[in-house]
Amino acid sequence: MLNKIRQFWVKSRKINNQPLNKVSLVVIIVIDIFILINVFTGLSDISTWYISPYQAYPCYSPWQDYRNQDNVDKDFNIINSSLSQSPDQPSQEQIYQEVEQRHLGKVSPTCLEYSRYQDKINNPQNQEIIKSIEQQQAKVNQLTETNRQIRAEYPATLLEKIAELPRDQSISLVDAAKAKQNLDANNRQISTLKAEITQLKTQILTKPESANFIEFLKQDNNFKPVEVNYQRALFWYPSIQLILQSLFLVPLILIAFSVHKFSDRREYGLISLISWHLLVIFFIPLILKVFEFLQVGVLFQFIFNIVSRILGGLLFLISYVYILLIPVVGFGIIQVFQRVILNTKAQAIRRVQESRCINCAKKIRNHDAYCPHCGYYQYVECPNCHDLTYKYLPHCYHCGASQDSTTS
Repeated sequence: MLNKIRQFWVKSRKINNQPLNKVSLVVIIVIDIFILINVFTGLSDISTWYISPYQAYPCYSPWQDYRNQDNVDKDFNIINSSLSQSPDQPSQEQIYQEVEQRHLGKVSPTCLEYSRYQDKINNPQNQEIIKSIEQQQAKVNQLTETNRQIRAEYPATLLEKIAELPRDQSISLVDAAKAKQNLDANNRQISTLKAEITQLKTQILTKPESANFIEFLKQDNNFKPVEVNYQRALFWYPSIQLILQSLFLVPLILIAFSVHKFSDRREYGLISLISWHLLVIFFIPLILKVFEFLQVGVLFQFIFNIVSRILGGLLFLISYVYILLIPVVGFGIIQVFQRVILNTKAQAIRRVQESRCINCAKKIRNHDAYCPHCGYYQYVECPNCHDLTYKYLPHCYHCGASQDSTTS
């Protein structure tokens, strides 16, 4: 394992087995950072290309909130939330349709119908009613705050009255009698304002467009399919994101891998180094996205359902499952790197066939024991016949014995 890490480090900072100077190393690091930023930007863009459950079913959340409310103002609240104070804002249906144009996927037809009801409600007359309600409510809040201040001072005012304290020595703004009169007057005004607010709410609720909207919301058969489809979309969305992100990264990985293999065979040192860095950079986001998927994707939901069914409330055991599962996945990724990208044996076979140094890949003469370019010793003793054979090759070229256990 340490040999693989050392080989990885050498490949990342040397050209044809020669170390990079500091300026070149800084330039390559800057290129790496720039490309990595652009890779993550591209991943972010492509992961939002497919329409999200919240965008495909935008009416689900407000409908669920409406259904779960039990206060008397639930009808007014849903209508109030559908009204816009901006005259220049596009209609709700246009907003939903624009989402379809920018993303792959469709907005639910039920939610489009929901938006048309909202657009009918969002007219100048209803906006004026809402504005009047807000103004009246602001007055109520102001009077309520005034009453709170009066009540806070009332005990001191009453004590001053009992003690017959002269008015010029009083610390209260008004005397007890005046405070009582102000409280009564404010309470009467608050009652009047609340009655006006109730009347305005009734006025907006009894309008045909509002009544039709409320009737539409109360028909569960309209929204039950939305709920089912929303939950299904929420379940599959992380998997779709991973597929799109993989489609973005895999071509880049294949191109970088092909260029690296080609330049490595042709001894194009600088191209080989840069393509190697690109290959590592493209693999980093893919590995991160795989681990992210394991936390929120289909696999997580599958494990969650199994643990919930078997162990009931002991859901913390999911953490134990992931503690065991994620190292296994990491081990699999390491094996892929060792077998495909950092495969020393495959690299040695190719270099021996081309009469190149096993270490630096430069041309050498047949049967040269040491590379004249890097000084690397090419042979190892066969444990079976004790003749010298090439390092890393699977079999001895004298006796054919397996060299898998031979160390370099």
